Amino acid sequence: MTVPRALSVVEKQREEVPLGYTRDRMAMATGWVRNTYRYARTLLRDLNYQLKQICRRNRDGSFTTQRDRERLLTQIADQLHELGYRHMSAQSLKPKHIEALVKSWQEKELSAGAMKNRLAVIRWWAQKVNRQNVVARSNDYYGVPNRQFVTNESKARSVGAEELGKIRDARVRMSLELQQAFGLRREEAIKFMPDYANRGDHIALKESWTKGGKARTIPIRTEAQRTVLDRARQLAGKGSLIPSAKNYRQQLRLYEAETARAGLSRMHGLRHAYAQNRYEELTGWRSPAAGGPAVKTLTPEQKRIDQQARLTISLELGHERPQIVAVYCGT
Repeated sequence: MTVPRALSVVEKQREEVPLGYTRDRMAMATGWVRNTYRYARTLLRDLNYQLKQICRRNRDGSFTTQRDRERLLTQIADQLHELGYRHMSAQSLKPKHIEALVKSWQEKELSAGAMKNRLAVIRWWAQKVNRQNVVARSNDYYGVPNRQFVTNESKARSVGAEELGKIRDARVRMSLELQQAFGLRREEAIKFMPDYANRGDHIALKESWTKGGKARTIPIRTEAQRTVLDRARQLAGKGSLIPSAKNYRQQLRLYEAETARAGLSRMHGLRHAYAQNRYEELTGWRSPAAGGPAVKTLTPEQKRIDQQARLTISLELGHERPQIVAVYCGT
């Protein structure tokens, strides 16, 4: 029996003690629950336990975001313990703790991206316990270097009929087609509900499907996209591309197994291809990553068109900053 369930049982028993049920037996039951609760708490250090509880109470973002956040916070709590901070609580976060963590990460030669991800979840933790001011707003304060996103080397890829034919599961195959047609993330394409999403001239993505938990829309521009949507609806009906007998994690494992068996990897490259194709459609020339002119060589008017195209692509891909489009389209 879980601790919360055990506690609720005892509370109910206190309210409705049956005749003949002695006070001693009631005390024994209450004592058992208290001991069980204490035992559960001692299995985890206080900080680990409290951070897990904060994660349970605050379901911000998609399933993947929540899972990754809890995993990183568990690692951070363990690292703080190893650094000598043995009796911390979630509310006792201080600047010295963050500085010690960053120093440790730098000594272990973690990448800039890894350190920035950890600082992001620490800021989330600080915000949830009303300790925002203990974390510097800029990563520069901690000497974390800028992440090198852009190489101007294209990571775009596509999947043709022959490759899709190697995927035995029809729903996994459809998820891949949606990724290619609309530049969706893997989770978005797996959770996709075509009957809900199709709005005629655009598709609408639910908060629960997306990274960061932010709904967005993507225009339907081509007949090829409409064909994919029609076939997705025929397959899923009014439901999602996750079969009713499975949950997201089970379908994700099937997706991973099917793509691996078919020799398909780096499916995130489908988003790169979408972004590059969209860039050419919006500007009239290829993106730098696809062999087009570098931004610095463009005329002022072309630069204005380039900036507007990147803003549009950023919104369609679900990124808050147009600068991130450089990862997909180059500079």
